[in-house]
Amino acid sequence: MDIYSKKSDALLITAVIYALAVATGIAVYQLVNTYGIIRILVADAAATLLVYFVSLTLGNASAYDPYWSVAPLVILPLAISEFGVWNAGTGVLMFCIAYWGVRLTSNWAYTFHGYARQDWRYTMLREKSGALYPIVSLFGIMLFPTTVVFLCLLPALYYIQTGGVNPVTCAGFVVCLAAATLQLVADVQLHRFQRRAKTRGEIIRSGVWRYARHPNYLGEILMWWGVYLVMLSILPDYWWLGLGALVNTLMFLLISIPMAEKRLAEYKEGFAEYVAQTNKLLPFPVWRGR
Repeated sequence: MDIYSKKSDALLITAVIYALAVATGIAVYQLVNTYGIIRILVADAAATLLVYFVSLTLGNASAYDPYWSVAPLVILPLAISEFGVWNAGTGVLMFCIAYWGVRLTSNWAYTFHGYARQDWRYTMLREKSGALYPIVSLFGIMLFPTTVVFLCLLPALYYIQTGGVNPVTCAGFVVCLAAATLQLVADVQLHRFQRRAKTRGEIIRSGVWRYARHPNYLGEILMWWGVYLVMLSILPDYWWLGLGALVNTLMFLLISIPMAEKRLAEYKEGFAEYVAQTNKLLPFPVWRGR
C-alpha cells in the first residue's frame, strides 16, 4: 500500500496541501492592494489554484474536496481581524460557521479513503471530457465551488463589519445551528446504516432519511440562508447578497441532486419506488392530496 492509498498518509498529504494553500492565500492577500473583500476573493482564488496544481500532480481532483468547508474557517476569522469587529453578533456567527465547518470537514475525513481513488463524479467528468479534463477540473470542479462558497460567505463578510443583534438576527443564528445539526444527524444516521447494510444496494429508510432523500443537502442549503438572514437583519439594503444562497440552492437542485440520483438509480434496488414515496429535501411525509 503506497502513501496515496494509505489513509493516514493521505490525510497528512492533505494537511500539507492545505497548509500551503493557506500560506499562499495569506501571501496573496498581503500583496494585493485593494478593497478588503476583493483581496479575499483574489487570495481565495490563489489558494484554489495551489490545490488545483497539486491535484494534477496527485492525479486526483479529490484533493479539493475539503476546500468547501475549510476555506470559510480560514477566511472569516482573518476578515474579522482585518476589517471587522469582535462583538456578540460576530462571535456567535463565527461559532455557527465554525460548527458547520468543523463538522463537515470531520465528515469528509471520516469518509476519505486516500488518493488511490477519487470522487466518482470527477472520474465521470474525466471520461466525458477527455483531453479537456484539466480545464474542466480547474473551472468546474474547483473554481466554480470556490466562487459559490465565496458568494455564500459574502453576507457574513459584510455583517462582521458592524455586527449587531436583534430578534431576526437570532432567528438567523437558529437556522444556521439547526442546519448544521441536521447535517450532523443525517450523516451519523447514514454512516450507521452503511455499516449495518448487508449490500450496497440497500436504501436507508429511517431517521431523517425516512421521508427525505437528501436531508444532508437540505442542511447545507439552509446553512447559507441562515447566514444571509443574519446579515439582512442588520443590513437590509444589502438584500442582493442573497445571490450566494440562491446560487448554492440551485447548484444542489439542478446539479448535485440530479447527478446523485442518476447514479443511485443504477444500483439501489427499488430506488424509483423510494423516489415516489419521499420528498427530495424536506424530511416530512409526502402529501398526495385526494
